[in-house]
This record gives sequence, C-alpha cells and structure tokens, in this order.
Amino acid sequence: MSSDLRIKLGRMELVNPIMAAAGCAGTGRELARFVDLARLGAVATKSVMLEPRAGRPSPRVAETPSGMLSSIGLQGPGIEVFLQRDLPWLLSRGGNAVVSIAGGSASEYAELARRLSEETGVAMIEVNLSCPNPADSGRDFTDDPAEAARVVHAVRSHTQSDIPVFAKLAPDVPDLVGLATACAEARADGLSMVNTMRGMAIDPATLRPAVAGGLAGLSGPAIRPIAVGCVYRVHAALPDVPIIGMGGVRTGTDVLEFMAAGATAVAVGTVNFADPSACARILREFEESTESRGVVRVGDLVGAAHRPHGAALGR
Repeated sequence: MSSDLRIKLGRMELVNPIMAAAGCAGTGRELARFVDLARLGAVATKSVMLEPRAGRPSPRVAETPSGMLSSIGLQGPGIEVFLQRDLPWLLSRGGNAVVSIAGGSASEYAELARRLSEETGVAMIEVNLSCPNPADSGRDFTDDPAEAARVVHAVRSHTQSDIPVFAKLAPDVPDLVGLATACAEARADGLSMVNTMRGMAIDPATLRPAVAGGLAGLSGPAIRPIAVGCVYRVHAALPDVPIIGMGGVRTGTDVLEFMAAGATAVAVGTVNFADPSACARILREFEESTESRGVVRVGDLVGAAHRPHGAALGR
C-alpha cells in the first residue's frame, strides 16, 4: 500500500515533503530539465532583494571534503524582474513557489513581503535572516534574536494572512533555541533550518582564502549531523512549530532522519550541483522507504525520534 505523502506547513499543503532548497536551484530553470517541478512539494527560490545585485567577485565557490564553501553575495535581478519573469515561469511549470527574501533592514524585508503578497501564486515567504544588518555593525540578523524577531514581525505584518512566513535560521549562533523562540513569538508560522555554517578554506598554492571574501557558507553532507541536531533541539523546545529541515540531504534515508528529528518537510540543496536530478531520486527513495516500513501517513514520522522506542508510525 502506498504511503500518504501529503504534509501541511501552516496553511500550505504539499503533495510530499521534498523541496528544492533556496540558493541551489535558482527559480527552478536549472532543475526543470531533470525534474518535474510539479512533482516536488515546493521549490524555494534564490533569495530576492529589492534592487538588482551583482554579488561578490570570483572565486565564489570552493569544494571541501564532504561539502562546499560558497560566498555568492546574494546576486540577483531584484524584485521587479523576479515578479515579471521568474515567478510566472515557475508557476507555469506547476511549481509550488516558496519565495526567499533578503534585505538590509526590517523595512526592506517588509516591502518585499508587501510586493509578494500582491501576487497570485506565492505559496510561502521564507525570510533569509543570514544577511548583514548595517545598523548592528554588519552582524547577521540571525545573530541577534531581537533583531531577527523585528524582521519577522515586519514581514508577517505586511504579508497576507493566508501566506505562511517561515524564518530561515543559521546553526552557528549563540542561542539557537532562543532565536527560534523569538521568531515564533514574532508570529513566524514556521522555521527553515539550517542555513549554511561559516567556514573557510585556504588555497595551498597561494596561501590565500580559497573563496573571495575569506569566510564563506559551508553546506553539504559535512553539516548534516549538525543540522539534524539543530532540528531535534528546536522541535523538542517548540513541538508545535513546523520546521523545514535542510543541510546535507542526499538520500531518501536522510529525509527520514530529518523528519524523525522533527522536520515536517525537507529541502534538498547542495547535492543538486553534482546531481541535478537528485530531488526526483530522493523522492523516489523516500517513498520506497516509507512503503517498506508500512507507514500510512508520512506526517506520522515527524518527531519520531522524540517518542518512546517502538511507538507506532501510523500503521
């Protein structure tokens, strides 16, 4: 018997819990030749800003053992081009559009939310809090629970009530549970966890940073145990807050792991660069695994690792 793969993220229903993660699939064009976007639970777009942005100079990416360092600098065409060109294209392919937004102030985030709320077809807004806050010595918003909450509150206040707002959190912060709690109290409908971790590599030939700018974001399988632990901790503290888990996912078993830790949906990121058909393969592996386990509803997997050993999974 086939498992029921449907899950809910606030008021948003997904046909399955597999998503394409923001920043790793553009607006879906790169994956569309390899994956039927309509078959995925959702596609999270690369973070959109108010104005066009060139991003950082090259080199922007460096391979590391079991991972990748990247420092793109939020390159993008800005909200006008996104609304006129990219969002209509994604919707025309049947994709469930989760729009990631980024800004330099709470007012910029709020304006992006307002513009997106006026558009038909935006299924969710994901608030990328890993952006420098000029008013706070350039520290990322995600480093300060109060500043993160201010941004989330501004977005939620300018977003239509039927569009869920999820706050995207980084793992390497002083108090992750405190940050998650502050975002939830600021009326985030859920959380996306985790963004990349700060890391660095040195080019042995030049003895200079391998990525322009020095510090970069580490992603890929190297961070998966950390990401799973973050999801587990936050779900334990906030069991009623939906979580989109991410960080080094490359197999259907990885999806099971994140869901057992407390994630309701799971986003696939860095593996797409090496295997652009990964989302379809992971979905297939996940479905086969749930059927072999006799899982009736995949939603019953959420938080399984927190329950007593042997607790039923909707069989």
